[in-house]
Amino acid sequence: MARRDAPQDSYHLVGISFFILGLGTLLPWNFFITAIPYFQGRLAGANSTTKTLGTNHTSPADTFNFNNWVTLLSQLPLLLFTLLNSFLYQCSIPETVRILGSLLIILLLFILTAVLVKVDMSPGPFFSITMASVWFINSFGAVLQGSLFGQLGTMPSTYSTLFLSGQGLAGIFAALAMLMSMASGVDAQTSALGYFITPCVGILMSIVCYLSLPHLKFARYYLAKNASQAQRQELETKAELLQSGKPGSLLGSWRTQRGLEPPPRGRTSAVPLAVCVCRGRS
Repeated sequence: MARRDAPQDSYHLVGISFFILGLGTLLPWNFFITAIPYFQGRLAGANSTTKTLGTNHTSPADTFNFNNWVTLLSQLPLLLFTLLNSFLYQCSIPETVRILGSLLIILLLFILTAVLVKVDMSPGPFFSITMASVWFINSFGAVLQGSLFGQLGTMPSTYSTLFLSGQGLAGIFAALAMLMSMASGVDAQTSALGYFITPCVGILMSIVCYLSLPHLKFARYYLAKNASQAQRQELETKAELLQSGKPGSLLGSWRTQRGLEPPPRGRTSAVPLAVCVCRGRS
């Protein structure tokens, strides 16, 4: 729910930015897995430049167990780096560094993957480079999504919905791209280049959208106010704990009602005096 004193989202620019950021988080990986027949053809030693996309979908012999390795090396870093993201937050690594750094590294990995399409390479080294790319793409993708969801927690719930809608649209784009490639009858190498260049454009758009957020009054209000509120609440909690022993506090009144408060200064306790009198008479 939006705060009453919050500024307006002019022209819905913040909503559009988070929608594009959601698109940019899953668009790279969706296009990457769409090109799996291309990878299988390269690993089988097929000459992708002479085969069309339709013939490349005949699933050549998977001697490297490509699908199994892709599944393992994509899901394992998602788990590990999602947990690691909380430790990165505790280490006071700024969200801007985590988000922009992850986007830039994923962009470089996809540029490398696109360049390898034109490079002749034996299946063994190609498999190793591809598996390393799968690991790092999903590792930094987990850090990216976790950091963005952390910022969305400070915004109204509508913006989380827009972010998730952008992620859903990423899968639709990948499916449409595959259908268009199959319908056009282009060769596997050309289609693979399209699969790897398109996410680069989406990542660049995401970087521009994220860099524009600090310049938008609506986003700046929520992100800055959340940081200041967190610090203020922490200070207020510490102050309440320090003052918990005073008579005016809740803990102080609880102690007073149960006779746990020490006697005021300048007055002695009656119990030690009575004990001294009894001992004197005996």
